[in-house]
Amino acid sequence: MAAAKPITIVGGGLAGLTLGIGLRQRAVPVVICEAGNYPRHRVCGEFISGRGQATLARLGLLELIKHAGAVTAQSAAFFSQTKSTASRPLPSPAICLSRYNLDAVLAKKFRELGGEMVEGGRFTKDFSEGIIRATGRRAEADVNEARWFGLKIHARNVSLAADLEMHVSPRGYVGLCKINDGEVNVCGLFRKQSGQAGEAKNGCDLLRGQPGSPLQERLGGAEFDEDSFCAIAGISLRPQQAASRAEICVGDAITMIPPVTGNGMSMALESAEIAMAPLTAWSGDKVSWNEAAQKIASDCDATFARRLAWAKWLQRLMLTPALQNPLVALAARSDWFWRLAFERTR
Repeated sequence: MAAAKPITIVGGGLAGLTLGIGLRQRAVPVVICEAGNYPRHRVCGEFISGRGQATLARLGLLELIKHAGAVTAQSAAFFSQTKSTASRPLPSPAICLSRYNLDAVLAKKFRELGGEMVEGGRFTKDFSEGIIRATGRRAEADVNEARWFGLKIHARNVSLAADLEMHVSPRGYVGLCKINDGEVNVCGLFRKQSGQAGEAKNGCDLLRGQPGSPLQERLGGAEFDEDSFCAIAGISLRPQQAASRAEICVGDAITMIPPVTGNGMSMALESAEIAMAPLTAWSGDKVSWNEAAQKIASDCDATFARRLAWAKWLQRLMLTPALQNPLVALAARSDWFWRLAFERTR
């Protein structure tokens, strides 16, 4: 019997680590190449909602993550600059854990399964047969004359009205959610128009919100953990198809769903699981690389197409200043609208 062919995963984020664990559970030789080092912070909502939890359960990872300190989110509230909803139950619970802890736990599990981890250096080879791209978002400097950037920091001494709070403003939005160790994750997406003057405020000021807003009131007494602060720029939120990529991709390397949906971490987990069987078949010399690539791309596109379409319109509505107050008011009184927006983006 021929030895299994090895697979290299470039990128050790959520999708890359999950794929590596799944392949090692199937006895596939795997190397993960990660440019950074574990543990580290990432710009992330740190909120796993939707089918990704089922992926974790099937891989035997859900209990591991809960033991690492994950907390359950069961309620949400929405805020504009002047209006708010009461705390409402999430249609299905989410789990929340800092990426600092989550990635470290998954990296340890991957190594325990016999996977090889190469940290602290960028992958410089070509993406040939046997190499998977899990390098995260596609950087794009200018999208429709606006540049998107994300910020994240952890905070203490924050009292939330719900396990998840979403605060929208004309500039973007900030999500607050309870995570491990009594902290709150403060994660925001902001836009800067091309040609606009340099940003006068620092990242923490942006995350605190505009004067007089519910967000600034919520974070007025917050103690920020400066070591957890991180930022990313050049974010593209235009839906992309896996079939358009030359390489086999998983996670944000395929496409990003607007963070307002809270479904990005789930999609990373799901795409990794979709890739496991075809890659295992290729490793065992049962299918060609092209056959594996086509199967993964078609299944990812079929799985995520509806979510991405709904998320595109939800993002557009949420970031239209004239609609923000009416949308929050609608979410406050319409259970149908709230459930529709949640379920159609998962």
